[in-house]
Amino acid sequence: MSALRPRGAAPEPPPLPTPERTDFRADTHELHVFRWRRPGAPRVLLVHGIGMGHSVYDRFLAEIRTTCEAIAIDLPGFADCPEPADPLSMPATADLVAAALREQHAAPLIAVGHSMGAQIVAELAARHPELVKRVVLIAPSVNPAERSLPKQAFRMVQDLAEGEPFSVVTRATKTYLQAGPIWFMRKLRQMLAHRVERCLPRISQPALVLRGTQDRVCPRGWAVRITGLLPRGEMRQIPDRGHEALISSGQPVAQLVLDWIGADSADSARQMAGDATDLAFPTQTL
Repeated sequence: MSALRPRGAAPEPPPLPTPERTDFRADTHELHVFRWRRPGAPRVLLVHGIGMGHSVYDRFLAEIRTTCEAIAIDLPGFADCPEPADPLSMPATADLVAAALREQHAAPLIAVGHSMGAQIVAELAARHPELVKRVVLIAPSVNPAERSLPKQAFRMVQDLAEGEPFSVVTRATKTYLQAGPIWFMRKLRQMLAHRVERCLPRISQPALVLRGTQDRVCPRGWAVRITGLLPRGEMRQIPDRGHEALISSGQPVAQLVLDWIGADSADSARQMAGDATDLAFPTQTL
């Protein structure tokens, strides 16, 4: 395993194998399911945040695809999915994802969500526990102390402006523009209306909360509160990373998740234990 590069110098991940793609539709809501099969391996679901698409997980996928079966989705109105007549609430979005997973015979699995995606997988785990074995909430939203459209928009811009790599800023700008400002704002209102803290106590599965120490959108106090509300929750932090840590540092995040679910290879485990110089971004616990 090569040493991790400094922030801002992360290389582009190697091209991923072409996944199976399925378009799932319920009424006017369509989502796209991308699946990299690996029979017998742990199955991981990846749900993106607002304004994004499954491609934000490229670096994460590059790290997990040899040890896990991955399923990534594009939510309605984002990436190439058509914009529906009306935005779904977070619980209804979780129900839509659940229906797609059942059609795919893709459960049980480890559900991973970033930002708004964390709200969706939290509802998925609480409402459809038979589908979810474990939950990973990466930089979960929405911090109740700043539950307003202007504050959330400011924090997102602030996070991107304060040192995120140029490639992250470029990708975020492209995907936000692809979603379009009107749809983005309509979905943002649903995101802000959702109270994830109300469903967290109903999540009986093991849960991992991850955040970057420089995250302006998901501050430490909020992440600590989330962890405390989870019956089987634990928290890890990645130093010197902001809200888009998943994009700019897929390898450290994937490393943490693989270790947590026990899917990392024995060789990787030996390297992680024996080569301290590789762990350029050590993690922090509560």
